[in-house]
Amino acid sequence: MNIDKLLKGYRVEQGKHFRLKDCDPSDTHGLKSELKPLAKQLLADGVQEMSRLQDVLAAQDRWGLLLIFQGLDAAGKDGTIKHVMSGVNPEGVDVWSFKAPTLEELSHDFLWRTTCCLPGRGQIGIFNRSYYEELLVVRVHPELLQNEKLPKELVTKHIWLERFEDINAFERYLTRNGIAIVKFFLHVSKAEQKRRFMERLDNPEKNWKFSADDVKERESWDAYQHAYEDMIRNTTAKYAPWYVVPADNKWFTRLLVAQAIVDTLKSLKLKYPKVSGAEKAELDEARKQLENE
Repeated sequence: MNIDKLLKGYRVEQGKHFRLKDCDPSDTHGLKSELKPLAKQLLADGVQEMSRLQDVLAAQDRWGLLLIFQGLDAAGKDGTIKHVMSGVNPEGVDVWSFKAPTLEELSHDFLWRTTCCLPGRGQIGIFNRSYYEELLVVRVHPELLQNEKLPKELVTKHIWLERFEDINAFERYLTRNGIAIVKFFLHVSKAEQKRRFMERLDNPEKNWKFSADDVKERESWDAYQHAYEDMIRNTTAKYAPWYVVPADNKWFTRLLVAQAIVDTLKSLKLKYPKVSGAEKAELDEARKQLENE
């Protein structure tokens, strides 16, 4: 199975003609459920390769990697992060989950709270939701803008376009400073979301995952679909692409996400640092001392 070739069909680099309705949340690229064991093995191979590349990333200490996960409730963001990142060194990874902003965060610009959490060089940072919530939840519920204490003259009909521009400039800045960016939209269908919600209600061990607000947000399903489409169309780029990942089948979702991360790390052409002549001489001397003990 050529995973690299398969992956290209879900990567959006130019958003001008992107339409969310062209993306099937249940798509598995023709792979049947009986191939799940193969998919799991490919995922395991991808996780292993990711672990190797992470080691080189940390050793080289030049690049950082930012992974952004967006999706509606029950799209599988938590589970995908858990399974795909299961083999990496936790010392080199930070996961940040951004929920409703605090009073302190609302006292700053909308990028402030996430900027404080960006990965350093040699590190992988994961945003479970992100500054893109400003183009999603806040856009679907524009009354939330009042909490951001913006001067009234700045809240115009162009504010969403301006935030597209701000985010594009911010991501261009990050990539020019050695922070590679990959963004995932986990695209779940309305029927599958309902099934997962019902599972959370029926299973006592999953009750804690459910919130009455989840059902209320379903009332804005169409508005969210429009917001996501417009967001992807206006903020995808070759240097910071969106992957629109079908999320109805978790095994396929995880396979695509893992491969996208591996491909991104490989594209950085990571190498272990070369040892200079003087450093090699020091290593030889240390070897002699150990051998003579």
